[in-house]
Amino acid sequence: MKITELLKKDTLILDLEANTKEDVLNELVGKLDAAGKLSDVESFKRDIWRREEESTTGIGESVAIPHAKSAAVETPAIAFGRSSDGIDFASLDGQPAHLFFMIAASEGANNDHLEALSRLSTFLMDTSFRDKLYAATTTEEIIQAVNAKEAEVEGEAEDSSDDATAKLLAVTACPTGIAHTYMAAEKLQETANDLGLAIKVETNGSSGVKNRLTKEEIDQADAIIVAADTQVEMARFDGKPVIQTGVGKAIHEAEDLLKQASSQNDVSIYHHEGGKSEDEEKGERTGFYKHLMNGVSNMLPFVVGGGILIALSFFWGINASDPDSPEYNAFAAMLNEIGGGKAFFLMVPVLSGFIASSIAERPGFAPGMVGGLIATTVSGASGASGGSGFLGGLIAGFLAGYVTLFVKKAFSRLPDALEGLKPVLFYPLFGIALTGIIMMLINPPLTQLYTGLTHFLESMGGTNQLLVGLIIGAMMAFDMGGPLNKAAYTFGIAMLDAGNYTFIAAAMAGGMVPPLGVALATSLFKNRFTKQEQEAGKTAYVLGACFITEGVIPFAAADPARIIPATVTGAAVTGGLTMLFDIGLRAPHGGIFVMGLVEGGAGTILLYAVSIIIGAIVTALLAGLLKKRIR
Repeated sequence: MKITELLKKDTLILDLEANTKEDVLNELVGKLDAAGKLSDVESFKRDIWRREEESTTGIGESVAIPHAKSAAVETPAIAFGRSSDGIDFASLDGQPAHLFFMIAASEGANNDHLEALSRLSTFLMDTSFRDKLYAATTTEEIIQAVNAKEAEVEGEAEDSSDDATAKLLAVTACPTGIAHTYMAAEKLQETANDLGLAIKVETNGSSGVKNRLTKEEIDQADAIIVAADTQVEMARFDGKPVIQTGVGKAIHEAEDLLKQASSQNDVSIYHHEGGKSEDEEKGERTGFYKHLMNGVSNMLPFVVGGGILIALSFFWGINASDPDSPEYNAFAAMLNEIGGGKAFFLMVPVLSGFIASSIAERPGFAPGMVGGLIATTVSGASGASGGSGFLGGLIAGFLAGYVTLFVKKAFSRLPDALEGLKPVLFYPLFGIALTGIIMMLINPPLTQLYTGLTHFLESMGGTNQLLVGLIIGAMMAFDMGGPLNKAAYTFGIAMLDAGNYTFIAAAMAGGMVPPLGVALATSLFKNRFTKQEQEAGKTAYVLGACFITEGVIPFAAADPARIIPATVTGAAVTGGLTMLFDIGLRAPHGGIFVMGLVEGGAGTILLYAVSIIIGAIVTALLAGLLKKRIR
């Protein structure tokens, strides 16, 4: 919505009579009411003041933008007021405000007032625009100034696209959607600006899709970069030049990617149905790893939420969910049932379903879910319960995906009149049937294999257990969120599903060490790091504490030969110590925020913290010794 659709002549006041903040708000509210924009003046006034109590809307530079979303608004509108003397509005810069824009939005306005607020804030930071508002002598001149500014901004956007050598689009996505997704987007945007290229980047993060690409933008794009380690919506790019690569490459080789896309050198046309694009044939992450990570990333909320709820239930006692135990607590039993009985129960089917949908798109989801459900509920093996668990779920997901592709191929020659029946009848019927039959046949031996493997790992102790911890820790640190890191983490989740909590404890501790260790190194060895790296080290402390291994990437990218050996060594030490101390943790994510859920009480929690601290110190000392002094 344009600002000039909301700002009208009958809501403008060229010379405010008010001398105080309260008077200004009352006068602007009165103007909106006189223009017929409000249904309840007092209610809207209360909403305006409620917003002011949260934080001042005096944004500085002589500007204030009071606003509210209220049921008392009849028609969304903006009121403008100007004070030549200035009024104390408790602005952020402590200076009097001269220009006031009051935004009134109805409750069903779909956040239009926030969009208008964002644009107004941008416009009003322009000194020349403010000068025009100061100089205006009529309401027409105010409207003209706003119209001209909006046209100018739109024109600049068009000019920047026209001046650039290409109109580029990009999509970034990583399995967890926490760090890599946004780091890659920022790097592409920043590098494109440096190269004078026009680009729009869509992020597929943990909170959903942001800055979504429109059909018109895709149609007009010269090339599209898809930097993703998990499944993204690709059908929309059919017939367009597309570069498919991993999200890490967008972080470390953004300039090369952008130059390749803008020149369209060695960029193949993406065909959604049939055949592989040239990028896929070059071995980018579009196969096994990508499908696996699509399953893992969608499964994680069930694992994290369920695991923490189970751990919380133990606060009332280890047997608090058992009705026959004297420790029984109804609320603890409820938490355990939600986390273990429901969230964990769905974990493997969700993994299978999203692996299958990554391979065969939406038609693969139902067969994958059913296959995963069979994997966890049908054992068919004597002395075994719970089916083939995580292992069976992985196999079910890939099986369902490729079975569905076979079914789609088999029905590809049906008459066009039956096209509508494919997704609602043929694909689910035959996909579920074939996947289910195969899983029913192979799950008994899979269950025996999974049970035997679990028992073997659980029986490991002493030196063997220490070795496994060293390997898990090293893998978590080696590629900082890449395939090895995710493989170690996925293994930890698999063991968590099997009821062994030591492996995920080692994985999380090992993943926390790299950013914590390098952050510590920036504090201890300041002469080895630039000022910028020292500032980044402060952020790395927070990221490491939250188990976001990607926080060390900027340091590793700048000096991989020294940082990676240091982080791998420190993380391996931590992983080995946690396994040696036999530390278990039911929460698969959360860093220091879930350390209280470590099994064994305060003593074990302390050992877990000490293991992480020792690994961080080892990393810091090695980094300090290996890195050269900055002159």
